[in-house]
Amino acid sequence: MSPLSPYSGKYVGYTIDKGQLSFDLKYLIVQRKIEAQNRILFDQLTFGEKVESPDAIKLPVKLAVTLLKDRQGKINLDIPVTGNLDDPQFSIWSIVWKIIKNLLVKAATSPFALLGALFGGGEDLSFVEFDYGRSSLTDTAIKKLETLNKALQDRPAVNVEIVGYVDPEKDREGLKNLLLSRRVKAQKAKDLAKKSEAPARVDDVKIGPEEYEKYLRLAYGAEKFAKPRNIIGLTKKLPVPEMEKLMLTNIAVKDEDLRNLALERATSVKDFILRSDKVAPNRLFIVQAQNFTPEKKENLKASRVDFRIK
Repeated sequence: MSPLSPYSGKYVGYTIDKGQLSFDLKYLIVQRKIEAQNRILFDQLTFGEKVESPDAIKLPVKLAVTLLKDRQGKINLDIPVTGNLDDPQFSIWSIVWKIIKNLLVKAATSPFALLGALFGGGEDLSFVEFDYGRSSLTDTAIKKLETLNKALQDRPAVNVEIVGYVDPEKDREGLKNLLLSRRVKAQKAKDLAKKSEAPARVDDVKIGPEEYEKYLRLAYGAEKFAKPRNIIGLTKKLPVPEMEKLMLTNIAVKDEDLRNLALERATSVKDFILRSDKVAPNRLFIVQAQNFTPEKKENLKASRVDFRIK
């Protein structure tokens, strides 16, 4: 492709250092209607120096090449075209160029949507969402990360920044509920420990509906906040909802807790990807946002991790 370097500099904005270009073209024409299969292969395409040209497209072509180039250094484009040969506006190669240009635009504006189209049936891979107050991965998040993992394995030049976020209001309430649950489970863990049956993590303790009130009362009794008392000064026996309400009211969740939750989410995502042993650690970068609340996006939870191409 080096002989094409002058044209590449003029229209793409970069010279071509190396690469091979090949075509596999199949045309079917029936009654002046054409169906064309255009398979275009760029092998080891590598851009060189930037060229200042008024005719060059204003798009990040190097980023697009990074996203499209597979582990073997090949870019395979399968571009079907249909049309009518009697249409004076119809041109196969103008349509092919338009499709390629749209790919470049998508790479610039929505790189993870492009990866989703290539590996995940069109799913946007730029984020995963979390349950409020939690940093553990949901089944939906795991499925999306498996697709992203596959994309990163086949796109070794793509490096990713991982940014954790929280919803200050809903995650604060979620953390309070999580801490309440842990305090209740901690009471049962004490009983299990006496029988050497306590799990390593308190979150793994299971409490059945029939025993929940028992352990909630123990957790409530262990709390240091002032509790309602009866006329003779003894602690009142409250129903379950009132005990839960009082405990939640007295559980403090600070901004630092939310910031840590955002970081834990990013770490959970990174650890999941690295467990495959097929993506190098130096390709994944956890970034702590100055504002742990993300920009609002329609139909998207703030309790999430966002991905960015580095």
